[in-house]
Amino acid sequence: MSADAMKPIKEGKVREIYDNGDSLIMVATDRISCFDVILKNTISKKGTVLTQMSKFWFDYTSDILPNHMISTDTDDMPEFFRQDKFKGNSMKCRKLTMLPIECIVRGYITGSGWASYQKNGTVCGITLPEGLKESDKLPEPIYTPSTKAEIGDHDENISFERSVEVLEREFPGKGRIYAEQLRDYTIALYKKCADYALTKGIIIADTKFEFGLDEEGNVVLGDEMLTPDSSRFWPADGYEPGHGQPSFDKQFARDWLKNNEGKHDWELPQEIADKTIEKYLECYERLTGSPLE
Repeated sequence: MSADAMKPIKEGKVREIYDNGDSLIMVATDRISCFDVILKNTISKKGTVLTQMSKFWFDYTSDILPNHMISTDTDDMPEFFRQDKFKGNSMKCRKLTMLPIECIVRGYITGSGWASYQKNGTVCGITLPEGLKESDKLPEPIYTPSTKAEIGDHDENISFERSVEVLEREFPGKGRIYAEQLRDYTIALYKKCADYALTKGIIIADTKFEFGLDEEGNVVLGDEMLTPDSSRFWPADGYEPGHGQPSFDKQFARDWLKNNEGKHDWELPQEIADKTIEKYLECYERLTGSPLE
């Protein structure tokens, strides 16, 4: 098969998706997006970290619910994907009808959640205890869904009841059923994985999941899972509420952009790009117990 024989049917901020007949091939590129903008840099090995970390978590949580992963071995894919540029960063997946909700779970108060709490003591309509400090652990993880945005747009945080309405529009009579399943699966996945990560010295402050439906209408976990692109990972050693925490994720790149607003034209200095992938690789090795192959 020639190198130009296959074209992506969809390109996201980071991923490219190819139609493989009865399955999809999802390729995680080395692109990086911050604040919903694709940066001019690429981050070497980033796509492989995202794919292999997702594989690790999909395997680890398969007892909670099925996921869309079939294989990350390019020998199981068409010949086109046996090029070096696809090895390690490609995943053959089941086709799903994706649900139009980003399923966000927060175990600690930080980021936009902290900003909202400072204003009115709530996060996505959920009232939290008084007196919380930035980066505090919440009494229980909270589910704060959002809508999915197109490239260049921002996701919109919504209440649980609003998520019911969004799902009901697409799946009449099943909106609340699916909304409750998404909430319950999101919390269950987070709790299991956050407990595991703590044994490896990493706090999962928050993360987001995406789900779809199989042909029988069952909820299936899709997209990526608990990567440094979709999560906030903090080192447990030195964790101290009351301020922002150092991180193993792209918050490092976000912080540099924010601190240099108006000066960067959406491009990171090479040393910041290099430090970003160092953090991704350290996180991967800590969580999986193995260096990236």
